[in-house]
Amino acid sequence: MLRTLFSLHGRVNRRVYLVTGISLMLFKYVLDASAIYLVAHVVWTPWDYLIPLFSYRAAKIAVIPARFALIFALWTLPFIWIGVTMMMKRAIDAGKSPAWCAFFLVPILNYAVMLWLGALPSGPAADMPAVDAHRIAGARYRSALLGIAGAAAVALIAVLLSVFAFGSYGMTLFLATPFIQGMVVGYSYNRGRATTGGETVSVVSLSVLLVGGVMLLFALEGVVCLLMALPLALGLGALGGLVGRVMARAQSGSGLGFAAAMFVVPFGATVENISPSPPTYEAVTTVDVAAPPQTVWTHVVQFGDITESPEWYFRAGIAYPLRASIAGTGVGAVRRCEFSTGAFVEPITAWEPPTRLAFDVVDQPPPLREMSIYTKVYAPHLDGYFRSSRGEFRMMALPNGQTRLEGHTWYSVAIYPQGYWRAASELLLHRIHRRVLDQVKRESEVAATTAVALLGDPSSVR
Repeated sequence: MLRTLFSLHGRVNRRVYLVTGISLMLFKYVLDASAIYLVAHVVWTPWDYLIPLFSYRAAKIAVIPARFALIFALWTLPFIWIGVTMMMKRAIDAGKSPAWCAFFLVPILNYAVMLWLGALPSGPAADMPAVDAHRIAGARYRSALLGIAGAAAVALIAVLLSVFAFGSYGMTLFLATPFIQGMVVGYSYNRGRATTGGETVSVVSLSVLLVGGVMLLFALEGVVCLLMALPLALGLGALGGLVGRVMARAQSGSGLGFAAAMFVVPFGATVENISPSPPTYEAVTTVDVAAPPQTVWTHVVQFGDITESPEWYFRAGIAYPLRASIAGTGVGAVRRCEFSTGAFVEPITAWEPPTRLAFDVVDQPPPLREMSIYTKVYAPHLDGYFRSSRGEFRMMALPNGQTRLEGHTWYSVAIYPQGYWRAASELLLHRIHRRVLDQVKRESEVAATTAVALLGDPSSVR
């Protein structure tokens, strides 16, 4: 059974394909729905599971903790492998191109291709040529270069189409594109004379790095975002490369399937372009302060320069807070939180000293300053794809005159897959919160200590 599910070799008839596919879908749905209900008390319906693009899921996704969303995404990875390899082996068994498995990564259309493959009868068996361990070096390198050039063209076209034409940083870009890129390299590199899987994956990885270098060279991306996307690109590219290797060795026509796979990127980008807005999440960070709420309130409203040295990820370009000031008092006052990339403009919406300060965010700077050889990077995700909508500080009195201070941020991330990018975004948000809360803590505790020393009453110094 494990060989049937995970191996890239062999064939799968339609009975095994349908029974295994339906069983695994039911198994994964039951586990997913049960885990989501236990963690977030949300009912995950079969419709939610099968159609991941509809807007009513937004409210459900928003209440799932970020850590669980990342685990959920990692848990899905082996099922992606199984889905792709099962479709590939079913296509080979039916005498079709293995390239049809690329449609597993296309929303909605994937079900049509799955059903079509499940309905096809088995074709005649075909022998696979043995791996040639003594392939002529010149031919091998020539095939590798052709494959890398073709894959780079596919990837760059996908970036231009998804990002600059449709404004979509979706699953088509981060999942389907590296998979097809790897498939092109794997097919070209193994056409005529097969190589080992390890050689194929190495050449695919080189093509992924080359595309990243080209994007960096033409100022389409910066180093930080390329490094964040690299694990996804390398993993899916390697899987695509192994599929391309099977395509080159399979004795079945690959022209139509290969051409259809090229349709994956424009179709997927179009579907994602009409998908709803991303959900709004909440990030909460807490710190205990050795000062009363009245003192903490004063330093929450505005605080001085943060002199603590920023961590390495902030120095790499991630925006981090510097200071905060306010013009006016009460609801309607405007608070400015200065970051390394600019200022957040925050009109006050709740002024409840000394327990609660809330604000909207009407303007915000870029979330990061990309590391690049150029002064400006033309990456659309720097403008609006990560958005803070509002924030809030809450202060709760604790015994012995202390205060529990909470920082809340409501935010959205318009980059997919959400489990991956949301986890990274929320981790950085907690680090940003902590930098602010630690500054408030330092200032408040100094003020409280001074009050005790001078007057014996820590609440007398604001």
